[in-house]
Amino acid sequence: MTRPTRRPPCARLGFLAAGLLAAAFSLQAQAGAPRKVILDDDGFGLATWLAVKAPDTEVLGLTAVSGDVWNKEAVAHGLRGLELLGRADIPVVPGATYPLLNSEALTDRWEALYGKLVWKGVWMKKWVEPTVQSLPPYHGPDVVPDLPEGNPTTRPAAEIAANFLIRKVHEFPGQVTIIATGPFTNLALAQRLDPEFASLAKELVYMGGSLNPHQVREGVSAAQFAREYVNSPRREFNFRFDPEAASIVLRAPWKKIVMIPSDPSTATEFSQALVDRLSAVDSPMARLIKQRGPTNFPLWDEIATAVWLDPSLIKQKDELYVDVETQFGPSYGDTLSWLPGYQPGLGEQRETVVRSIDVGRTERLMADVMARPQPKGAVAEAGR
Repeated sequence: MTRPTRRPPCARLGFLAAGLLAAAFSLQAQAGAPRKVILDDDGFGLATWLAVKAPDTEVLGLTAVSGDVWNKEAVAHGLRGLELLGRADIPVVPGATYPLLNSEALTDRWEALYGKLVWKGVWMKKWVEPTVQSLPPYHGPDVVPDLPEGNPTTRPAAEIAANFLIRKVHEFPGQVTIIATGPFTNLALAQRLDPEFASLAKELVYMGGSLNPHQVREGVSAAQFAREYVNSPRREFNFRFDPEAASIVLRAPWKKIVMIPSDPSTATEFSQALVDRLSAVDSPMARLIKQRGPTNFPLWDEIATAVWLDPSLIKQKDELYVDVETQFGPSYGDTLSWLPGYQPGLGEQRETVVRSIDVGRTERLMADVMARPQPKGAVAEAGR
């Protein structure tokens, strides 16, 4: 949509808010060095670009993993997005193609025994029932379709994700945040290769798991996807795709863990109205957002980045011990959680669990960060 040239007072207030946010980030940056972060994801979308564009962050790299899309396709999205942002200096590192134990055949077998899953990522061939959300094309792990934003001209790093993650936490001990918004395969491999990996990181912030989502916004299409939790409130894709990896990671000795389960996401939606807000200030990334249009999915990953940038967005949180069911049965991949003192004591770690967020302020933060000036050297057009 084309925004009017003459902006109403509310729009001018929006730009003032953007300036205040930038000033706040600037003060944070002056108080200390920019916060170092690695983004581990299965697609690299808006959540990643928010961290890249935020002024007080130093993105050390993007590590790709299979989940919503295959690893190679995730790498391509990461490379192209950084080109559009003028940040091709940030490395994109290929990661795991397959889960540790789970597979498409095992998932098909599980469904034959226990019922259909709502979302299966790269193994998804069709929706069980009609939905407004589009279905990505089904293909094998070595196929990288032409990207709607244009194919990348840069190349990924000549390293694997697990080694990159280990190398960076050793290079900057106690300083690196890892934001994980896909399955945990890369992190599990890193922890198994180097038992010091988790303890050397500053913190783990992740989108994964589900406790009891119930904040569904009435009358919006995100509610269609939230039906996944009506009868299976403990099932969530990132855990379910690689349950063994998730369990390994959640038992690792992190200094701090912040969990963003599905619970707060069902009150959000990547809608046309949000697309218009995010693309109000013209830039290559804004044009890409406008070109892609609304997904009508909840803001799963975006919440993780947003609450890391501004923890005051959290309205309700709990302190819980969390693990994942790894026995191949009807609850395979489901979230397990305990109040302090009730956990089995088999390595589970205490986590800050985000139960609800300020949706309006979250969307405003996203729009303000995306409105920041584009670095010099950014690619002129998306799709070229």
